[in-house]
Amino acid sequence: MRKIDKIILHCSATPEGREVTVDDIRSWHRQRGFRTIGYHYVVYLDGSVHAGRPVEEVGAHCLGQNKNSIGVCYVGGLDARHLLPKDTRTDAQKRALRELVAKLRKEFPEATLHGHKEFAAKACPCFEISEL
Repeated sequence: MRKIDKIILHCSATPEGREVTVDDIRSWHRQRGFRTIGYHYVVYLDGSVHAGRPVEEVGAHCLGQNKNSIGVCYVGGLDARHLLPKDTRTDAQKRALRELVAKLRKEFPEATLHGHKEFAAKACPCFEISEL
């Protein structure tokens, strides 16, 4: 198993309320030249957690940080009307993200929690990590 020292949270940068699947994101990432989906987990609007890339594999979700991190993405991150950054997490997504991060922190106790925007000039994940 590779050494994990970061858990990095992302949003899918899709409009509020729009259903997006792992397969959708996989397709977008392949169009960008990735082998498969870059995230290890994706949290749907209903709060269900879906596997993306296996945790044993290096992700493709945060330039310069992939080797030792796990990428977690929630569906949403943009308002529905103007497509501006917005915390669009449903209550179910908030619960699921808290539970998933707690599980990952137990499994990887040395891992610190980060938002993608800490490593890139983006609003992603469109909320402050302290608000998890």
